[in-house]
Amino acid sequence: MTTGPITKKAVDAQPPPSKDSFLWDSEVKGFGMKLTPAGGRTYIYQYRLGGRGAKVRRYTIGAHGTWAPDSARKEARRLAHMVDQGVDPAADKAEKRRMTVELAFPAYAERFIEEYLRIEWPGAFDLASGLLRREAIPAFRNKTVPNVSRSDIAALMDRMASRPAARRNTFAVVRRLFRWAVNRGDIDVSPMTDMEAPTGTASRDRVLDDWELAYVWAAAEKQGYPFGPFTQLLIITGQRREEVSQLQWSELNRSRALWTLPSHRAKNGQTHDVPLSVGAIRILDGIAQRNVSRAGRAWPNRGFVFTATGEKGVTGYSVAKRTLDKIVNQLLAEDESVAGWRYHDLRRTLATGLQRLDVRFEVTEAVLNHVSGSKGSIAGVYQRHNWAAEKRIALRKWNIHVWRTLRKFNTTR
Repeated sequence: MTTGPITKKAVDAQPPPSKDSFLWDSEVKGFGMKLTPAGGRTYIYQYRLGGRGAKVRRYTIGAHGTWAPDSARKEARRLAHMVDQGVDPAADKAEKRRMTVELAFPAYAERFIEEYLRIEWPGAFDLASGLLRREAIPAFRNKTVPNVSRSDIAALMDRMASRPAARRNTFAVVRRLFRWAVNRGDIDVSPMTDMEAPTGTASRDRVLDDWELAYVWAAAEKQGYPFGPFTQLLIITGQRREEVSQLQWSELNRSRALWTLPSHRAKNGQTHDVPLSVGAIRILDGIAQRNVSRAGRAWPNRGFVFTATGEKGVTGYSVAKRTLDKIVNQLLAEDESVAGWRYHDLRRTLATGLQRLDVRFEVTEAVLNHVSGSKGSIAGVYQRHNWAAEKRIALRKWNIHVWRTLRKFNTTR
């Protein structure tokens, strides 16, 4: 062990040792340089935290060249002051790295998506993860989780004021992220504790009239694949937009006329059987035979039903909806209009239509895969009837109603 003033001249004069050795500074106790046979020269600080009997610890300041002797010595003095205050420099460095790397909001949010949302919120995974990636991550890109403040959350909510549904959903998923962080011990208190959720959207009651439904169907026919039959399947089944857009052939059974929506794709996390009416099968037959010469009416056994790439289901709903609206307007007379509706209203239209067709409320709820009403009460704990036969009859009635509506309004012009 060599002791002396650590200067550039002294460091440059050191020959490569036969084994790792150290040059200790005579000015600052614990400050030194580690030399290796390969020619490595690294500034270090060696210390004990807790007195003479404590374990010797070593902190790496940095390589010679990146650090000059004087700046490395200054850093050693700073570290010595930390030790005098009872602070472990190595632990402090590790915590700072954790703060800047592991607790950086973008990385932490991605971890939350994979370790929590994918497991605990499978039915809402696409919506929740999408909101985090589109809204929260860009807003807090330069923040660590402990440094996201209440005012930061409020600012994000203010920017989303014109999109009340997205704002409320974003608030919910970000609040869940911070609760997860508290439960894991990564933060002590959530910045969203006692923070009031944004007000909900006004309850929508848009239901398409029969003539409107007929024109939307006809426009979808002209729109073509993938969004044309996608819209028609929404109309004929009443299922959720994302559940239909991400539909896979493996979920369908033509011989049984059945679509089995797996629990990880259902919003409520419960497997859901959707009986396929004649109209639904006709739509799917058309897709299966699209640009493919098939014997009979065999359906593929894998892949997405609605896809532009072959690798994932369709998205881009707003663009598709604008195109559909344009076609509807082309079909209508000048004094007619089908306005103010969205894809989700097709689901409400089916539900209202089933009521008009004298379908029991419980059956309508079962068709829609709602866990509410009678199923959401204590009776739902004991009521295990799956309404399979009744759902099939209800969707058959709806199918007949839709086809009669199309003939009645004869939307081909």
